[in-house]
Amino acid sequence: MTLGVSSVFAMGGMLDGGSPLLQIVPFVLILAIFYFIILLPAKRKQQKVQAFLDGLKVNDRIITTSGMYGQITRLGEQSVQIQIADKVRIEVSKAAVGGYQGQPPVVEPEKAN
Repeated sequence: MTLGVSSVFAMGGMLDGGSPLLQIVPFVLILAIFYFIILLPAKRKQQKVQAFLDGLKVNDRIITTSGMYGQITRLGEQSVQIQIADKVRIEVSKAAVGGYQGQPPVVEPEKAN
């Protein structure tokens, strides 16, 4: 059976008149995949990091994202003071605390390009 040019165009015309709802479904699927693959894991990781930073306390032995080892001597709202040697204390941002000494890092250090 051979189809003429006019019958092929007629079939194409039938496909163009689809429901607007069916045209939106692929976009919704792409957004759902984007959410579950990228946004949800990032949100969970951020919650884990925030819980770690909120749980810091004085005398915790930590490592910063830049690789400095120390012991927390004072906690502030946005910063922590750490003792890195006898009578040597520095103040760093809370966001610079990468994890506890001897454990895997909670905060991954930024990669320099």
